[in-house]
Amino acid sequence: MSKRTKFLLGIGVIAALVIGWQVAAFAVHDTGAFELDGNATNDAAAGDDWDNVCHKASPSDCPNPIANPSNTNTAAAWTKELNTSASIFTGGGSKDPIDINQWAWKDAGGLPDKDNLLHSFAARYSLPPDPNHCPSGTAATCDLLYFGSDRFDNSGDAQQGFWFFQNKVTLGNNKVGGGTGFNGVHKTGDLLIISDFSNGGTVSTISVYSWDTTAPDNLKLLATKSDAKCTTAGDADQFCGLVNANTITMPWSFTDKSGTSGNQALNGEFYEGGVNLSALGLADECFSSVASETRSSTSTSATLKDFVLGQLENCQAGMTTQASTAGPVLPGGTGNSVTDTATISVSGGTNAPDPTGTAANGNPVTFFLCANATNGCPSGGTPIGTGDLAGGSNTNDGTATATSPAVNTQASPLTSGRYCFRAEWLGDTNYPTDLSFTNNTDECFTVQETSSLTTTQSWVPNDSAHVTLGSGGNATSGSVAFEFFNNGTCQGTAARTITDTTVATGGVFETYNTQAITTTGNTEISWRATYNPPANSGITGFTGNCESSTLTIDNDITN
Repeated sequence: MSKRTKFLLGIGVIAALVIGWQVAAFAVHDTGAFELDGNATNDAAAGDDWDNVCHKASPSDCPNPIANPSNTNTAAAWTKELNTSASIFTGGGSKDPIDINQWAWKDAGGLPDKDNLLHSFAARYSLPPDPNHCPSGTAATCDLLYFGSDRFDNSGDAQQGFWFFQNKVTLGNNKVGGGTGFNGVHKTGDLLIISDFSNGGTVSTISVYSWDTTAPDNLKLLATKSDAKCTTAGDADQFCGLVNANTITMPWSFTDKSGTSGNQALNGEFYEGGVNLSALGLADECFSSVASETRSSTSTSATLKDFVLGQLENCQAGMTTQASTAGPVLPGGTGNSVTDTATISVSGGTNAPDPTGTAANGNPVTFFLCANATNGCPSGGTPIGTGDLAGGSNTNDGTATATSPAVNTQASPLTSGRYCFRAEWLGDTNYPTDLSFTNNTDECFTVQETSSLTTTQSWVPNDSAHVTLGSGGNATSGSVAFEFFNNGTCQGTAARTITDTTVATGGVFETYNTQAITTTGNTEISWRATYNPPANSGITGFTGNCESSTLTIDNDITN
């Protein structure tokens, strides 16, 4: 596994190659978070050591750390280099003062053995400020970076640089000069640490630069120290480092050029250091990528040799979502629409660039809606549109939000049920990612239909008409038409007419067992009867008076 694909540093690491000798020294300084003692093994004296970091980042390579008394690092990384001929710089444009898009690399041998790194490791901690042991300057926390590596050979002095990029930087496949290029460019504030350990490990120098196109050679010097050994560091030191003064046993598989047995590293083959980011005013920096580089000298214009490129977990975007209401809401109508808001936040620094994404540039937040969602909306769903990210007036607080189009509108009401949103974002140049957050009850809501009823009363008109003839007898034939009206005056068109042709005893015509008249409330009705004699009977017809009744129906009585 090559270092260009595997070196995934979990923090924004500022590293330094410095010297010292193996004594217990807790520099940057005596914080208790990490042991800087010239070896990679935790002795439980104070804080973590590299065996803990290796176990956290790659447990298969370090399955049995001795102890882990703090385990409070906010990010940690450990990686191994399997191919000592992988990923070296090439071409005259591959120098620190030149932008990244002009750098070139290739896989080839020929590097000096002392410039080949076998393992690289780093850890970041954020502690409460302590003016004596962990000063924070104006920052709210004391942010510390610890870093280290081991190399193939100790035969000679070595210089190394570490770049920390705010923009994402990756290996490209485009041709640059005699090699292959990189993807990405510098951003103002990118950090470069150049470190030297020389004279057998008795002299160390560390210089800290930032990328600034207004400075000479695009590099602004922030701090430098010619005696940066951790063994002589005083209170509140900003940075220091040391190498192993004696042969040590590494807690992982290690074989140097000399073939030293038992995973042992000779004097100067292991180094470690630390930087107080807060004391240097760098606690709010958020880095996306890191490149370590070996070099011909400590000059910023030195020829670059080997490199390791990785992506930093400490500058990552995460998303949460929130529905505008959990409901229940009515189907459609004014005041019942629902939206989902996605908030994308960046961890790793208080000065992180806001995430960006709009429909115009092709990477907005896309929203989906799942119906009958008993278990959230983990996948799928119906696309409901997109929302543009907006970061507000502060474009460097690492937070931006996007809101979905409204659903359950008056024009498109939802049926009753439980609904859940899902949001996706494909990232931007600073935070390449693919985020989809669901399974969150906060982004679900219910639509609840209401119901009501009114009762319908049926009134059966049981009327009868007694028809008598002028001579005093009872009618024995013909019919009576009963007309019913939905008013009390028998005016207008009859609501129903019932005709009885059956003559009962005594000339009585009746409406029994006929179709009911239906009413839904307090209603006055009227009716009248008309006798229609048989044709050619010589009897005249007759229409009776209008009769009326009031039907009283009360739907509000509660039992």
